Amino acid sequence: MPSFENLKFMKILVCISKAPDTTSKIAFVDNNTRFDENGVQYIVNPYDEWYALVRALEIKETSGGNVTIITVGAAADEAVIRKALAIGADDAVRIDADPTDAYYTAVQIAEYAKSNGFDLVLTGKETINYNGSQVGGMIAEALDLPFISLASKLDVNGSALTLEREIAGGLQVVEVSLPAVVSCAKGMAEQRIPNMRGIMAARTKPLQVVAPVAIDQLTSYQAYSMPAAKSACKMIDPSNMDELVSLLHNEAKVI
Repeated sequence: MPSFENLKFMKILVCISKAPDTTSKIAFVDNNTRFDENGVQYIVNPYDEWYALVRALEIKETSGGNVTIITVGAAADEAVIRKALAIGADDAVRIDADPTDAYYTAVQIAEYAKSNGFDLVLTGKETINYNGSQVGGMIAEALDLPFISLASKLDVNGSALTLEREIAGGLQVVEVSLPAVVSCAKGMAEQRIPNMRGIMAARTKPLQVVAPVAIDQLTSYQAYSMPAAKSACKMIDPSNMDELVSLLHNEAKVI
């Protein structure tokens, strides 16, 4: 377990996003310009929930502190926010806007963070629906704070962090002073399942709705397309080596 000696009371901001459940059927409408949300079940983005939020809660449970979750989205997103509160966050903020690109989302979150004195801002490494991995770095830039991406371990030592992240050929150890922004990857924490007490408590936890700041959105989407369908899987009898060799030579594709 990490050492938390001399750790101060921390204010932690955890950025969360909604994402379609992985079993959802994906389709587009309006000439492939808009995602079809009909029948889609939304969840908390797993990287935000399993790694960033749970690590923040571990820090709070060991040392004291406050964990605030924040998202940019409409009122319909509050069901997802309540789930994150049920896992253990203390309060929540919803910036009332449609987050159509990473820059817009990051600036909205940074503007709120600027005036609320957070010691640590955590995000998941990416969202499972966009896989952009951009918001954390943009938040750090807007706040003029150090940013450590794809961290798999985070220890707090007083007013500093010691982090680990995987790099090509090894493991990198990084030390940085607080405040800071960190994106969290696999290994940071283990998934938690909300219990009934947490679910009931989440109903009454504070959820503040904040008006967005006026900024230009730098990205627009012209159209979406589905990936090519995968070819059928061929099953070869293990005793038929000649057929297997022939298929590997003539049909197998190296990607």
